[in-house]
Amino acid sequence: MLINIITLGCSKNTVDSEVMAAKYVEQGHQVVFESREPSDAVILNTCSFIRDAKEESIEEIFNQLERKNDGQVGTVFVMGCLAQRYKEDLKKEIPELDGIFNFSELPLMLNDPAFGLLTYPNRILSDKSHYAYLKLSEGCDRQCAFCAIPNIRGKQVSKPIERLVEEANFLVSQGVKELMLIAQDSTAYGTDIYRARELEKLLRAVGDVKGLEWIRLHYTYPNDFPIGVLDVIREYDNFCKYIDVPLQHVSEKVLRAMHRPSSPTRMYQLINTIRTKVPGIAIRTTILSGFPTETRKEHEELLYFIKDVSLEKVGVFSYSPEEGTPAFSLGDPISEEEKLDRLEEIMAAQADISMALNESKIGETLKVIIDEEMEDEHSGYKFVYAGRSQFDSPEVDGCVFLYANETLNVGEFYPVTITDADCHDLFGEIENN
Repeated sequence: MLINIITLGCSKNTVDSEVMAAKYVEQGHQVVFESREPSDAVILNTCSFIRDAKEESIEEIFNQLERKNDGQVGTVFVMGCLAQRYKEDLKKEIPELDGIFNFSELPLMLNDPAFGLLTYPNRILSDKSHYAYLKLSEGCDRQCAFCAIPNIRGKQVSKPIERLVEEANFLVSQGVKELMLIAQDSTAYGTDIYRARELEKLLRAVGDVKGLEWIRLHYTYPNDFPIGVLDVIREYDNFCKYIDVPLQHVSEKVLRAMHRPSSPTRMYQLINTIRTKVPGIAIRTTILSGFPTETRKEHEELLYFIKDVSLEKVGVFSYSPEEGTPAFSLGDPISEEEKLDRLEEIMAAQADISMALNESKIGETLKVIIDEEMEDEHSGYKFVYAGRSQFDSPEVDGCVFLYANETLNVGEFYPVTITDADCHDLFGEIENN
């Protein structure tokens, strides 16, 4: 069969889709990703983290069912978080689907009960071959009040260090030069299988893998942060000066209601420690705005914090009530209009910060990896490329757009002199071009 796998949601879903693809190929099928060409089957790997993600998944389901009615698709299967969470509802509301599968019930693979997304060793990369995601664990033991992931994915299950090193070596053999380490809570890595936090040990093992030029760490929970990981980022040349720390909020009252006990003092201390231990590091965070207990006062407290600490990267999303989570009983008292106002105020503040930080890089020469060639008829150069510095992770951060009169190779690194900037991206030229 020709199977088209369409992945929605986070990079953890991307990894699951790539593992599935390898297993299907092993069984004799052909696999494509995100194709709009005819196929025997479409597998939708869905997301249901927040309302927007659910709506996107539902919309894509109906898109594919329409293509099935037009004869472009043979069968349409749904798996992933939406299927895990709403299986019976989907069966009832969308009976045209050919199958709805939990994580342990994969389409076209019911004859192989030994298969597991976390244990199968191979993958077929779905996007750029020069970077990939390495999923350290599945599930989460945290009970953040707004998050449905523990209910959907279950408790944390870590992959052993030797298995992750083996997977990293495999990815290098496939041409990967940049590796993003991901998990629902990477700082808790190893607590289930080693009865201890072993993230630092894992980072050193992955850092020793030959052929990895860039490694970056995502989703580090801020409470009880393992300071030793900062030593690894500072000591290893192939670790990007970059770290993702989802703070979510700064108000002690709101954090307590979120079941993420902390305080502004601890937040400031952590950020100061990170910057002291790794000078020049780019800190990325995620902010949840409009939580049910957030008043205008707490919003202003959050806004002041964002302006004061001037983090390099900030992603913001508005609260949506998720059934089955502790926060669901709090209702949704903040109007959508007010939520949007608060989100836009945060984004505007961060845009000013990002603009100043990006402008400060004008004149610097940065090591940049080329992600793709772009079309451009107005620059006066023969070629325009989109790339990234060590301070930008793919898909979630900005780009370095660079101009050249010679052909550059996607997936290769080049020294780029920054000549201009906006609040999202940098612009530059190849040295000695």
